Amino acid sequence: MVFLNTIKKMIKYNVLTFLLFIFYTLILNKHAKQYNIFIFAVRFKNKNSKNPMEYLDFELPIKELEEQLEKCVIIGKESDVDVTPTCKQINKKLEETKRSIYKNLTAWQRVQLSRHPNRPYTLDYIKAMCGDTFLELHGDRGFKDDKAMVGGLGKIDGQSYMIVGQQKGYNTKTRQYRNFGMANPEGYRKALRLMKMAEKFGIPVLTLVDTPGAYPGLEAEERGQGEAIARNIFEMVRLKVPIITIIVGEGASGGALGIGVGDRVYMLENTWYSVISPESCSSILWKSWEYKEKAAEALKLTSSDMKKQKLVDDVIPEPLGGAHYDRETTFTTVIQYITKGYNELKDLSTADLIAQRMDKYSKMGEFKE
Repeated sequence: MVFLNTIKKMIKYNVLTFLLFIFYTLILNKHAKQYNIFIFAVRFKNKNSKNPMEYLDFELPIKELEEQLEKCVIIGKESDVDVTPTCKQINKKLEETKRSIYKNLTAWQRVQLSRHPNRPYTLDYIKAMCGDTFLELHGDRGFKDDKAMVGGLGKIDGQSYMIVGQQKGYNTKTRQYRNFGMANPEGYRKALRLMKMAEKFGIPVLTLVDTPGAYPGLEAEERGQGEAIARNIFEMVRLKVPIITIIVGEGASGGALGIGVGDRVYMLENTWYSVISPESCSSILWKSWEYKEKAAEALKLTSSDMKKQKLVDDVIPEPLGGAHYDRETTFTTVIQYITKGYNELKDLSTADLIAQRMDKYSKMGEFKE
């Protein structure tokens, strides 16, 4: 019994993993080839450790190579064996595999990347861009504070912005708290209240869109979900301050449009923007979610498709592998686009700003036969 308790404690503190590795290094390393022994490392998760990187189905070849590289580096550190050539070879193959996969992503794979659990969310961008200058504001002054919609004042490169965006959760508890990023009517009314406050004080508005859609529950409809979104679109079109909108994750349906009207609309490279999700489109057309890949291709919802159709102004490039692979680079690039967009708009008169915005959206949907 005492022995079993000792083993449990060793597993808890990763001691067993360490001892297994020492055993392999000191004893088996010299005889592995002779006895044709294959060693499989088993890692036990420490409660205090950070969440490990999660991989999508099409990223499994990358996962295998990264694990091989990690083991190779550990062996090199803990033994006298020179593994530098092997590590370089694995790293080269890893980079080639990444480029091969991420440069040829399908529409559905980009949808999957936009939902990646390790991807930065709205508050991550706000914290990185504004630091300690962000002051969150709460409530719609009518019903309650919607936790799925966050907003407040913050400075980016010395310029004040009223920042509004949808916030998802990181785990089961916070996802429920944030309602999975699906705002209720009070969320959109809070957003409009903050934008009107920005207009009053001449502060530009920055919106960060990341939502699977507005909350479709009965209580949301009873409180006027459709009216709240329509009111936001109506008021944003004629807002007297510059509006910069960035799709940082999912941009689904009216839930995205409720804070998506902007003088400059940018999309991160691995995001999507559409009237409906691929799964919902598939279930309507084919009565099944099995055709979601086909629906994603048909919807033309990727950033490149949206840029080609002139529905967004520009695409913000992401690091190879997605925004979650190199958050700092992503944050820096987003700040550059925000600053560039604001510099293009800051000297326009109020009349010209509104006229250009209305003209921009009036031209959408035009086509030649």
